[in-house]
Amino acid sequence: MKQLKQDIIQYANEIGIQKIGFASADPFLELKARLEVAVKEDVLTGFEHPNIDERVYPDLIFDAPRSIIAIALAYPSKMKEEPVSRKEARRGVFSRASWGTDYHTVLREKLAKLETFITELVPEARFKSMVDTGELSDVAVAERAGLGWRGKNTLLISPEFGSFIYLGEMVTNLPLAPDKPMGDLCGDCNKCVEACPTGSLLGEGKMNPKICLSYLSQTKGFLDEKYRDVLHNRLYGCDTCQVVCPYNRGHDFHFHEAMEPDPELVKPELKPLLSISNKEFKAKFGPMAGSWRGKKPIQRNAIIVLARYKDKTAVPELIRCMTEDTRPVIRGTAAWALGKIGGEEAKEALQKAHDEDKEVLAEIMRAKNLIGIR
Repeated sequence: MKQLKQDIIQYANEIGIQKIGFASADPFLELKARLEVAVKEDVLTGFEHPNIDERVYPDLIFDAPRSIIAIALAYPSKMKEEPVSRKEARRGVFSRASWGTDYHTVLREKLAKLETFITELVPEARFKSMVDTGELSDVAVAERAGLGWRGKNTLLISPEFGSFIYLGEMVTNLPLAPDKPMGDLCGDCNKCVEACPTGSLLGEGKMNPKICLSYLSQTKGFLDEKYRDVLHNRLYGCDTCQVVCPYNRGHDFHFHEAMEPDPELVKPELKPLLSISNKEFKAKFGPMAGSWRGKKPIQRNAIIVLARYKDKTAVPELIRCMTEDTRPVIRGTAAWALGKIGGEEAKEALQKAHDEDKEVLAEIMRAKNLIGIR
């Protein structure tokens, strides 16, 4: 098995996997303790796999697991030609985890190649591969496999690539020798905790994911008003805790063509997003990870960003959203944005505004107060 492990490592390097490590398939008891606290404190988002035991005990999701192989792919942190957000053509931004082709697709392809390679060497080998949406915690597996350590921002940090890495793993029946965990190298650094826009990072690797902008930007309902200004120009996700991390300083990796960002897609103009059809949205943004929740959260966020910029050129389109859109979240958020932007055109539209939906009506009243209508 020692030679097999070396063969796997060599093949992983050949197919463009930046890091590969091996872990035991023992229960993840430290993770279980964290998850039980999260349940008690009601801070799970609902995006996680719902069964805690299946996240902790590999033998519940795989018959007779012996090892877990963890992989990491490094991704870009900078655009080569970043478009400029201009006064009458304001832009929003997708976080780096949504640049290029959906990373789930890219990592699954790498894991599938590894499975094929290993099976050719060991026909009786069995696998269960997963990326992000599987039962196991990608970070917990990668940390045990020695790829890096779980930082105070709760992401895996590797010495070579920082936290700009995607993670995947495969459970297997092969008894491969485990690698040694790295240990925490964050030390006294607290930059990510101090920089978090909403205070979701609580220190010592703890967080409240329900107020993390990465999560909030993906919700489909009304965004709580106290988080609207700190959304800044974000359409999907948040990179603040990664940008300030010293281990990410100077890192910008362009190893995978599929991960290269299209600047016009990852930093798009905001106004066209408000009228984009489902078909157009799927054609343009469908291959990106940031499209998985559909267009509504992106449009809601675009409206909030336009309000932050006080973009008066967006007022006619926002009035259309407020009066004609079939979705309460879009109508109500557009009304609020009109109140934030102000001006006679917005004021006149709000004076006439009414809605049968209680939440939309509350946003209209909030907007009227903002603009000075009594």
